[in-house]
Amino acid sequence: MTVMDDFTGRVAVITGAASGIGLGLARTAAREGMRVVMADIEQPVLEDAAAEVAAIGVETLAVPTDVTDPAAVEALADAAFERFGGAHLVCLNAGVFQAGVSWERTEADWQWVLGVNVWGPIHGVRAFMPRLIAQPDPSHLVVTSSMAGMLTVAYSGPYVVSKFAAAALAECVAHDVRAQGIEHVGVSCLVPGSVDTRIGWSDRNRPDEAPSEATAPDHVFVAEALQEMTTTQGRPPDEAAEMVFAGVRAGDFWIPTTESYEDLLRPRHVAVLRRELAGTQQFD
Repeated sequence: MTVMDDFTGRVAVITGAASGIGLGLARTAAREGMRVVMADIEQPVLEDAAAEVAAIGVETLAVPTDVTDPAAVEALADAAFERFGGAHLVCLNAGVFQAGVSWERTEADWQWVLGVNVWGPIHGVRAFMPRLIAQPDPSHLVVTSSMAGMLTVAYSGPYVVSKFAAAALAECVAHDVRAQGIEHVGVSCLVPGSVDTRIGWSDRNRPDEAPSEATAPDHVFVAEALQEMTTTQGRPPDEAAEMVFAGVRAGDFWIPTTESYEDLLRPRHVAVLRRELAGTQQFD
């Protein structure tokens, strides 16, 4: 695999770019001298974020995008290639959170989370990978999963299931790239621990037609606890983003943001080998 280690003058495309890790990735890309395409469903917030990134001194393009819509993601790819002639670092980062007891979640709950967290990256892979492969320059795809895509917990079924799927998607794409003998396109899976984002407030982007079960007491309790933890204990988004760039430069597949990554994973692997259910962990 050809490692992508020079970002100057290249093009970054980032979904979920208006806040959190996505905005951190956009700011870091700008500081690396990249031109930046920022996509998000929150249009006014996206425009403000794009202005902030442009002020760093790079060309920036804001593309309002609903990642659950394959045509919208295809249009995002079209916009990036039409404006800048290519894409080199594609971060499929948009994500939402839904908590609650698994069997009490509605079909709408599951569809919303899987639509953003699973179908979003799938649409991104389908829209961007053929283009990355066709261009001669080294490029890299980063799919954002979570430590919740490697470890399971109670009261977060839709989110955990979606993040396991996102991690599996990234692995499968990486295997396909290797099997096809594609040397100039790298793939990584970002598995953040606690990062100071607005993930606990994902309901702000829930479709209007979704039922009010999203505000069920168990969801509200877990979401508020998650938001409190990420706000008070979470790693700054730009620091997490810098870890992504370091991981891409190193050619790493797994890119964790938590120092306890190995300590968190080890008990789960032992439990799997013992055919046991692993204990609940905090992803700090």
